[in-house]
Amino acid sequence: MNDMVTKEDLRQFGLLLLDKIQAVFKEKDFGHTENMEPDWLRSKSVRKLLDISAGSVQNLRTSQKVRFKKVLGSYYYSREDIEKLFRDE
Repeated sequence: MNDMVTKEDLRQFGLLLLDKIQAVFKEKDFGHTENMEPDWLRSKSVRKLLDISAGSVQNLRTSQKVRFKKVLGSYYYSREDIEKLFRDE
């Protein structure tokens, strides 16, 4: 009785395991997939999204046109408020 495991056995097992893992992920509808965008954007992301300067982002903040949070020296801006700027104008 020779119960040696070959490289081909391991390769087939790996493929089978990968297929089963993928099936589990497909069955599991994580519910968070519909909106993967963050609710708060960093200053750099806002500048890139709106194609504006850092000073313009600061003006949005100081004029209170968008909500913001300061976390460890970085400013985060509300995505909802930024989108509202486009809808209002």
